[in-house]
Amino acid sequence: MSHHHDEEFRMHSPDFNELHKKLDRRRFLTRTSLGMGALAVGSLFGLDKIYGSASRQQPSAGDVEADILKALPHIAPKAKRVVYLFMAGGPSQFETFDYKPKLANLAGQNLPDSVRKGQRLTGMSASQSALPMVPSIYNFSQHGKNDTWVSELLPHTARVVDDLCIVKSIYSEAINHDPAITFFQTGNQLPGRPSIGSWVSYGLGSDNNNLPTFIVLVSKNAPKDQPLYARLWGNGFLESRHQGVQFRSGKDPVLFLNNPEGYDGADRKEMLQYLSKLNQLQNDSYGDPEINNRIAQYEMAFRMQTSVPEVMDTAGEPDEVFDLYGPDSRDAGTYAANCLLARKLLEKDVKFVQLYHQGWDQHGGLPKGIARQCKDTDQATAALIMDLKRRGLLDDTLVVWGGEFGRTVYSQGKLTADDYGRDHHPRCFTMWMAGAGVKAGISYGETDDFSYNIVKDPVHVHDFHATLMHLMGVDHERLTYKFQGRRFRLTDVHGNLVKDILA
Repeated sequence: MSHHHDEEFRMHSPDFNELHKKLDRRRFLTRTSLGMGALAVGSLFGLDKIYGSASRQQPSAGDVEADILKALPHIAPKAKRVVYLFMAGGPSQFETFDYKPKLANLAGQNLPDSVRKGQRLTGMSASQSALPMVPSIYNFSQHGKNDTWVSELLPHTARVVDDLCIVKSIYSEAINHDPAITFFQTGNQLPGRPSIGSWVSYGLGSDNNNLPTFIVLVSKNAPKDQPLYARLWGNGFLESRHQGVQFRSGKDPVLFLNNPEGYDGADRKEMLQYLSKLNQLQNDSYGDPEINNRIAQYEMAFRMQTSVPEVMDTAGEPDEVFDLYGPDSRDAGTYAANCLLARKLLEKDVKFVQLYHQGWDQHGGLPKGIARQCKDTDQATAALIMDLKRRGLLDDTLVVWGGEFGRTVYSQGKLTADDYGRDHHPRCFTMWMAGAGVKAGISYGETDDFSYNIVKDPVHVHDFHATLMHLMGVDHERLTYKFQGRRFRLTDVHGNLVKDILA
């Protein structure tokens, strides 16, 4: 706002004028008291020891951060956008992609100590007197040009297997859900770090000023066996404008976005103009960068009032598209509908779209439970791949599918011919990627005959993050942010690029 308009605004707005006087008094007293204290200390120790001499002036932290961001992208990006299909709860690799035929002859036998190697068990399995091994009751068959083994539970995914890069050697240290999911989403098992999408938003910015850079969709048709927390898509110590924005089904897809009853667009615009001036006065007084973030978020919210209803409206999609994604795609908020919505968001150049589908935590009743989960997700997942591909978007979109850990070869609890459960297993499990920059139609990494240990090409969570960031054009070691005296990054001090899966 210009100085002339600012003064004119204050002259005709006595409330603002009074507020500004108060702010000025507060600012004077604060700065004077601090200044007097500093002078007193300076008289004892010397001002140059506190402030440094002019000849040794260092760039501010903000200048360093600006230089880090100016260097991006570090390499030519393969992926312009990411859609991450997170299967919360830990899908069993035995019933999906990691075929273990030798287990058929070992059913009911105790897991050998030579295989377990003293590895940690959860409290649920540690109380068992035995760890009876159980093969999957579902059949596997080979698909695609490379004869990739896929479970009968995933017939639609099997049809797009030539587009997938299936990684069977993912591993983590976290054995319980909350730290394991937090680890995958933020690179640390403890809460408080920025999520992947927030790092992407911070480093690469937006390609659409009318929609958030990072959008989250949560399936309404999934068992809520394990909770999800907003901090999983939170900004951590990054600026608040980089947090994920959850889109919901219903008349209010984004909370508090719609105008209050009795307000129209003109009223909202006028209110935001006054609010922006208030925030600007506060910014002039305190210089808190979060104030500018707040201003930017209010402005984004105003633009979203037009853009969100448009992108959320799938009524104009032809029947053929709904048939592709499956019958649930007509029911807003289901996994299938969210996959269709994700495609629309990616078409609008939203940088990072995250889908969460809960319900994969099958400690008991696994056969029926995982069959239901696959039925709810298989067709829409494959449809998203096909839809992106035929629209020319898969070439520069990275699709990721996976959970926070895998499941054990032994049964937890009761074991019958057609019913069993599996406990958490972080030592090896399966994920897949598709699209921009990854090799298509391959399987990478190998596990032993019990899918208990990795025998070839291990890929740690940090390695997965490093590779994802590389595909976005980011060197994971160079995108850092200083917080509480040290520099942080998504991969902390770890992570290696998995070069063998790159196209």
